[in-house]
Amino acid sequence: MTPRTASIQRDTLETRIKLELDLDGSGRATLESGVPFLDHMLDQVARHGRFDLSVHCDGDTRIDDHHSVEDIGIALGSAVREAVGDKRGLTRYGHAYVPLDEALSRVVIDLSGRPGLWFDCPFQRDRVGTFDVELCREFFQGFANHAGATIHIDLIRGENEHHKIETIFKAFGRALRLAVSEDVRMAGDLPSTKGAL
Repeated sequence: MTPRTASIQRDTLETRIKLELDLDGSGRATLESGVPFLDHMLDQVARHGRFDLSVHCDGDTRIDDHHSVEDIGIALGSAVREAVGDKRGLTRYGHAYVPLDEALSRVVIDLSGRPGLWFDCPFQRDRVGTFDVELCREFFQGFANHAGATIHIDLIRGENEHHKIETIFKAFGRALRLAVSEDVRMAGDLPSTKGAL
């Protein structure tokens, strides 16, 4: 099997990011995003997606975490798009429900080539520690736009904001793992009646 890897360098006036991804890894993560809570969430994605993921970001966190979180989502989306290549033989669709104590989330992904995010996740508090919970949506919007993925994320229930967000990222990792997996019945065909993704 051809290695499904990507290395992304993204440099802007707000962030400098180097991200490496192996879709067929073992769940190892080396994370230096500059946003500790995001590192914790990206570790969930790598572990539950069984991806090897390395992220280093120098961002303008003296202002706030917004640019770093959004741009890492963009870089990860770009990496997934590059790593899956022409998508022949790909499962394409993935979904997962993940609980954590009282919290439960569902994530559904289609690597359709058409970016779209539906994010129905009511939060009761603005922050988990110093992390602004609004940035969850920004991360996934950046990912969807640059991966060319349609993503539905629903927080079904929960009380603890940390638990809620962690279920979202774990479910995202599991759903993405399924979507990028090989479908042996496709025998190298493109999983689309359009003939293009």
